[in-house]
Amino acid sequence: MSTTDPTPDSHLLGAADIRELAAAFGVKPTKQRGQNFVIDGNTVRRIVRAAEVTEQDTVVEVGPGLGSLTLALLEVARHVTAVEIDPVLAQHLPDTVAARMPRKADSFDLVFSDAMEVTELPGPAPTALVANLPYNVAVPVLLHMLATFPSIERTLVMVQSEVADRLAAKPGNKVYGVPSVKANWYAEVKRAGAIGRNVFWPAPNVDSGLVSLIRRDPPKTTASRAEVFAVVDAAFAQRRKTLRAALAGWAGSAAGAEQALAAAGIDHKLRGEMLTVEQFAAIAEHKPVAAAAPAEPAAPATSATSAEDDE
Repeated sequence: MSTTDPTPDSHLLGAADIRELAAAFGVKPTKQRGQNFVIDGNTVRRIVRAAEVTEQDTVVEVGPGLGSLTLALLEVARHVTAVEIDPVLAQHLPDTVAARMPRKADSFDLVFSDAMEVTELPGPAPTALVANLPYNVAVPVLLHMLATFPSIERTLVMVQSEVADRLAAKPGNKVYGVPSVKANWYAEVKRAGAIGRNVFWPAPNVDSGLVSLIRRDPPKTTASRAEVFAVVDAAFAQRRKTLRAALAGWAGSAAGAEQALAAAGIDHKLRGEMLTVEQFAAIAEHKPVAAAAPAEPAAPATSATSAEDDE
C-alpha cells in the first residue's frame, strides 16, 4: 500500500482494493451487521457532495467498514470521527487512513463502539453525520445520533430504499409512520437520490437510497420529546384504527383519547398517518391527568402495522 498520492484518486478504495483489504484482514461481510462495502469512488464522492461537507465540518461516520466513505470524507472535511462496532474493522481502519492519506491521519479518530451506546465523541462537536448505515439498525441509530448530538446540523445517510421512503414520507402517504414523524421532530427530511446495487460488495438484495436531514428546531410545545413520542408510538401501533381507538391505552380510555384530541383540535376519526409532528405534540399537551405518565420510549421502531380494523 502506497504512502503517497501519485494520482488524485489513488487513495480511494476501488473494488480490487476492497477485496484485497478484506482478504488481508480476514474479513467476511456478515448479514448480521449489514456489511455491504462501497467499491466505487464516484459513489462515495457523490455522497460527500450531497452531504454538502466543507472544510469547516467535523463529520461523524457510523459503520465505516473498510474505509471507502471515510477516505472521501477526509478529502474535504476538517475532521472525521468514525464509529465502528466490528473489532477487526476498527483495528485496521486507522492504518488504512494513515497509509492512503498520511497527511490527513491527524484529522481522523476511531471510536470502537456500538453506535447506539455512544454518548460522546473525541475532538470538536460534530457538525455533520454522513454514513452508509447498516440496514437492520438504520432508523434507531439515526434517531439516537440526532438526539445525542444536537450540534449535528446536516445529515446524509444511505439506507435501504424502503426505509428512505419511510423517513422522507409526508402525512397522508401510505408509508408515513413512526420513522417519518420522529425524524421530523429533529429535521427537515427529504430523499436525496438512489444508489444502485452494483456499487457494493457483496451486492445487497435491495436497492439503496440517500436521505438528507437538515436540523431544525423541534415543534414549540410544552410536552417533552418522550411524551410526544409516546403518542406517536401509540398512534401507529394500531395504525388501521382511528385515533380515538388507537390512543385509548395512552389516554386511559377511548373517551379520554377523544377528549385530548378535541382539545388539540384534531378529528378523533382520523388515523395517525394523517398527522404532522406538530399535531402529535398538541395531543401530547392534552393528555388526561388520570392517565399514567409515559415511560421513556424504547428503541425507535422502523414500522408499525396491524391487521385489526377500526373500532
